Formats: sequence, C-alpha cells, structure tokens
Amino acid sequence: MSLTQTLGITLPILQAPMAGAQGSELAIAVARAGGLGALPCAMLAPSAMAEELAAFRAATSAPVNVNFFCHAPPAPDAAAQTRWHEALAPYYAEFGLDIGAVPAGPGRRPFDYEACDALESFRPEVVSFHFGLPEAALLARVKAWGATVLASATTVEEARWLAAHGADAIIVQGLEAGGHRGMFLTEEPTTQVGTFALLPQVREAVDLPLIAAGGIADARGVAAARALGAEAVQVGTAFLCCPESTISAIHRRALMSEAARYTALTNLYSGRPARGIVTRLMRELGPMSDAAPAFPLATAAIAPLRAAAEAQGSGDFSPLWAGQNASRCREVPAAEVVAELARGL
Repeated sequence: MSLTQTLGITLPILQAPMAGAQGSELAIAVARAGGLGALPCAMLAPSAMAEELAAFRAATSAPVNVNFFCHAPPAPDAAAQTRWHEALAPYYAEFGLDIGAVPAGPGRRPFDYEACDALESFRPEVVSFHFGLPEAALLARVKAWGATVLASATTVEEARWLAAHGADAIIVQGLEAGGHRGMFLTEEPTTQVGTFALLPQVREAVDLPLIAAGGIADARGVAAARALGAEAVQVGTAFLCCPESTISAIHRRALMSEAARYTALTNLYSGRPARGIVTRLMRELGPMSDAAPAFPLATAAIAPLRAAAEAQGSGDFSPLWAGQNASRCREVPAAEVVAELARGL
C-alpha cells in the first residue's frame, strides 16, 4: 500500500503543522485540495484542540494530522532565569517594561494523557510528533484507534531510533526547514544537514515511508525529493502568506521582502534551535545564546518585548519563523500552492 493510500489522501503533499501561524482554516483548505492538512496542537489546551478538530470535521471528511511535541519539561532553574532576564533587561528598559513582572510558565506542553483523552473521541487519522515519540503506553493508545504515526528525524540515527520505536513513517527534516528543529538524540548543531543530503542516507538506513521536509516550495523541489527516495513531501513556509494562515502583517511583509533571504537557527525565542528570519534580537544577542533557558522557558520573557515592538509596527523581537526557501511565499489561496506542488509529481 502506498503512503497516500495509508494516509487516505489524493496527493502526497503534507502541510506542515505550524504552531502560532495557523488554525483549522489552513488545514481544511489543504485537505480539500487533496493534501494532508495538519493542526498544530503543541500550544493548545485540550478544549481548544477539540474546537479546532470539531471545525475541521464539520468542514470536510478528509483525514487530518494532529501534531504534538515530546520534549521533557525542564526543572525550574532560578540561576538560568536570572541570566536570561539580565540579557533582556536593556530591552525591557528601552520599552519601559518591568522584567520583574514576567510570569513563569512552560508555554508548551508535551503530549500527555490529558491530551490523549481529548483526542481519542475524534480518532484523528494521523498523529505526528516532534522531538521523538511519547512513552510506549501513550503511543499504543494512539495506534489502537487506527492512527498512522509520523515523527521527525534530523539525522540518520534519529531515523533508525524512530523506526525501532514505533513510527509508521518518518519526516526527514533537513536543515533548510523553518521553525523548530526536530532533533532529539543530540543537541550538536553540526549533525544537522540539508534535506537533499539527508534524504538518500535515511532511505538507505530504514525501510519505512519517508516524507521530505525543508526547502521544498515548488514542483521542482517535489520532483527532487521523490527522486531521492521520498514518498511524500511536507511543506510549511510556502503556505505562510496564504489568506488561510494566521501570521501577523509584520511576519507577512518580512516573508515577501529581501529579509526572508537571511534566516538562522536561533534558541532565543523558545530555548530550542528553530529557523527564522534574522531579527534585531538575533543579531544583537547572537542567534544561539547560552543565556537562553531550556525549552520552552525562554518564551515567557520574550512575549512582552514582542508585544511592545509589534505595537510599534516592528518585528525586532518576533519569532519570524521561515525556512531557507521563502521564494514561493505569495498571497494566494492554499489550494493554489498545493496545485503548484502537485505539478512535480
């Protein structure tokens, strides 16, 4: 059985789940166009997740992919928080903000039993994970309702691990990809390589369907990924300027400007490496900083700065997530993006 048959879709094109950049509207549009729509659930409470799934189910009978993180929540570290606040203090002073008023909070929960309980009644056809896989008992529950399990690998070793621990297909995430790196067996950035270097190596290492992600934005990228052993592609950045996306006007302008040519991996916005357009914060603190606390604890102190700057029309402190290929970011319906990608099949 082909991967498209397993997933229940017409086209082997997956929309990347992009937390903070989309809701059900984008997933519905991609699903109606024949691809696999995705709902990012890493930042959603169970009630909000249920609302998004209900909206998707009301709009289409197509399958849906729900995405979660599998990080280990960090232990509170007062010294790390102090270092982070000291690094950000000049910016707080610039905007007249009180850094002492920053609330503590994890920001993003890993997949847990509460999320699984909320999910089970909807029985989503596809469940995908970033940063590894959940514990075996949770994974067994997901598979028990018939879901296909996808997970991201950024190295050959991670692909082998996922194959050995229950993934049904692997998203091969190249270094070009926007947003958070799915790396989970290592924190060493030199292990991270491009999509079209990684894909054939993973193809030789594991006997599972592969989904290429990172730098794919048009028909040529789809054709190249398929030639190198991918059964499908996952695309994110090319959908960000679609009317169905929920990104800010600031983010949209950046994606369609020269600024989108300059991206970097940064841990400043969350505590984990993620690719985005280079901002003032990244230039001045360095995109990867030892001052940033563990994921996801960096987020809380960034939020007030982001809000203050965006109120002035600036993205200096905003996580402008984007991959290395924003060349196809256009304000066109998501269905048009899917059609362009499908020409590479």
